[in-house]
Amino acid sequence: MKLDAVTEKTGLIGHPVAHSKSPEMMNEAFRREGLPWVYFAFDVASEELGRAVAGLKSLGFRGWNVTIPHKVAVMEHLDEVEESAREIGAVNTVIHRNGRLIGTNTDGAGYLESLVRETGFDVKGRRVVILGAGGAARAVGYTLARAGAEQIGIVNRTEKKAQDLADHLRRWTRADGISPGEADTAIREADLLVQTTSVGMHPHPEGCPVDPASLHKDLLVSDLIYHPRQTRLLQEAKTRGARVHSGLGMLLHQGALAFERWTGRQAPVERMGEVLEQVLGES
Repeated sequence: MKLDAVTEKTGLIGHPVAHSKSPEMMNEAFRREGLPWVYFAFDVASEELGRAVAGLKSLGFRGWNVTIPHKVAVMEHLDEVEESAREIGAVNTVIHRNGRLIGTNTDGAGYLESLVRETGFDVKGRRVVILGAGGAARAVGYTLARAGAEQIGIVNRTEKKAQDLADHLRRWTRADGISPGEADTAIREADLLVQTTSVGMHPHPEGCPVDPASLHKDLLVSDLIYHPRQTRLLQEAKTRGARVHSGLGMLLHQGALAFERWTGRQAPVERMGEVLEQVLGES
């Protein structure tokens, strides 16, 4: 890739970011589409966030993705936040347009696109349990509620956070905060289980966030972790006859949606997925 004064710049800010596979995926997308664009990853400490955002704007970056722990804090440094991101309460994509910084969130839409494409699951009228109450859970919960889920239960170690998210989701569906002690019963009655926490992520793949005995053959188990591809939760689900869905698709489709917002072009999704498969296979 030729880099010069007219190269358009995009990237990722978070802390840490060394593990991210987004640069490989996004740079291949730009290359495939013949765009003179480049994607960087920047490790930004929380106390430097405001200065980092101002610097990216001053340097003419066309946009950037935002990951943990900045998805909420970045909002105060933007000129505008789109309605869906305001409802979710987090921004994962910033668009620099006409001197203004606009925040949006492609996590939820990327998750739903992946879920439907890979499993054919129709969320309308279904019962959902979400493990976790952080930014990813908020994005997924909002999107599933708007898509017609009949009921959503939120399980979180801090029960108040679970209840707060459930209270928010009641604008669109029935929702309840569920204590960890009641999680098994809720999962046994659910159609879809969505795991949004870090339990089971590399380098601690032995972790499982639920009692495997609660998993059943009528359940679709969706784990947002993509490294490893087959978490212990997904392995346990498969042995009990449940369908499974890994987090790689969400990473792919949220990135594709960001690409389209920045460039105005359709993303080369198939090629982006091939690159992710390759780099994750090498890690």
